[in-house]
Amino acid sequence: MSEAEKHVEAPGPSEMRSPLVREELQRAGVWFGLGIGVALLVLLAQPIMLIMGALVLTTMMDGGARLLKRVLPIGRGWRLAIVLIAVVMFFVWTGYLTGSSLAAQAQAMRHIVEVQVNRIGGWAQQLGITTTPEDLKTLGNQALSSLGRVTQAVSTAVGAVTSMVMMLVLAIFIAIEPKLYERGVAWMLPMEKRANFYTIADKMGWTLRRLMAGRLIGMLVEGVGVWFFLMLGSVPMAGLLGVLTGLFAFLPNIGSIISGVLIILVGFSAGSHTGLYALGVYLVVQMVDGYLIVPMVAKRATDLAPALVLGAQILFGALFGIMGLFLADPIVAMIKVYLEERSKTMAETKVQRKG
Repeated sequence: MSEAEKHVEAPGPSEMRSPLVREELQRAGVWFGLGIGVALLVLLAQPIMLIMGALVLTTMMDGGARLLKRVLPIGRGWRLAIVLIAVVMFFVWTGYLTGSSLAAQAQAMRHIVEVQVNRIGGWAQQLGITTTPEDLKTLGNQALSSLGRVTQAVSTAVGAVTSMVMMLVLAIFIAIEPKLYERGVAWMLPMEKRANFYTIADKMGWTLRRLMAGRLIGMLVEGVGVWFFLMLGSVPMAGLLGVLTGLFAFLPNIGSIISGVLIILVGFSAGSHTGLYALGVYLVVQMVDGYLIVPMVAKRATDLAPALVLGAQILFGALFGIMGLFLADPIVAMIKVYLEERSKTMAETKVQRKG
């Protein structure tokens, strides 16, 4: 062996061809990419929430078009147009019939809530609790202001309208031909991953359609039920309370608490008997929705634990504001579907390797 062969030097740590350097660079690249991803998520949180909202609206439109297909054998575009026109006509009709009366009731409800809050504060002081009525009134403002700073651009009326229009237009474009966008996303994936992607996308769409169907039915049942029974019991502002209860029903857990507080405060403003009756109406409507509507329509599809949904609402509300609060349930449902399908795929792969 020659003298040159005896003293052949191995690459040092500064050499790119060194396995140690390549391994460390790969690790650093992973952490660097993760940091960039987190930074982009923070910076683009609002557009991401708008896109997620558009996907939820797309699911609702697609569900309506699929339902119409059972009775109207026409093209998908026409069925989608019927759904959109029906929704617009419903809101116009509701606003025309109840707009002026609901506006007057809203002003009166604000006064009633303030009076009831002051009464609760005075009663608490009599019991030796140092909380003042002013503290109770500022509690709601602090809770709302703590929902996150991501949606500052949506905080104004113009920003809210613009965001809703953007979500609606994006949802309409996707709903017209959803398979086109699905194939576009699949095109960016490796060939061996595309079949699994189509399976997960179909399962997510089915789950969201069931979830939104249950949510809409629950909103209708709670809103109409509260309005009808409160009107029978001569509870003030039954129409407004019914509308608010229906709207807040879109938010599981948190929405029912907010609507329940309003119903009880307004009910007790008319007397103790009326307040107890309003409380009974609220409990009955919530039990019907929670034990009949949700299990039959949505829970079989999603099976989300209430604590999980509430925790997600708190987290997404703090991170993404009111949009995160509205979209927490659908996002958790999609994550659950993805994890279930991924676990199923990994289990099948293990079985194939053993076989």
